[in-house]
Amino acid sequence: MKLYIVRHGQVPHNALNQHTNPEEDLTELGIKQAEEVRDKLKDIKFDVIISSPFVRTRHTTNIININNYNVIYDDRIRERNCGNLSGRSYETTNREEYWNYYTDIQQGTSENIRIFFERVYDFIEELKQKNYNCVLVVAHSGVSKAFSGYFEGINDGMFLNRGLKNCEIKEYNI
Repeated sequence: MKLYIVRHGQVPHNALNQHTNPEEDLTELGIKQAEEVRDKLKDIKFDVIISSPFVRTRHTTNIININNYNVIYDDRIRERNCGNLSGRSYETTNREEYWNYYTDIQQGTSENIRIFFERVYDFIEELKQKNYNCVLVVAHSGVSKAFSGYFEGINDGMFLNRGLKNCEIKEYNI
């Protein structure tokens, strides 16, 4: 199975370097980014598109899905819950530590990174059991970090710089 993962287009918290807010929609730039990635993917035949249920991923999916593929929304690929860090500047936390798979340091009320990765890994394991040839996943930077850990290994456990940029595409083979 060929698996493509795309991160959603830009949202306000990306532009402001703040921790995520699940209810944000795309900025004008985010819409343009989604249109550009749509043009890159338009000739690929997907069996299905699987998207995070967040507003920004739904909007990105709607822009990309010009061929009207079946869309499934899956809670397991929603972004890592940053808890009470939502809307706060990145500078209020140690970002390296926040994305350190091996850390024991709790940053606010955020979701534990290992539990977050397990949630995404469960999604991937179930996907492997499906009879699809080609799948598009529309998700988040954190989810792309978990994909990186699954397919490329945990290695040193440092994931801050292993996520996709807005509307970047990564391809994997299962």
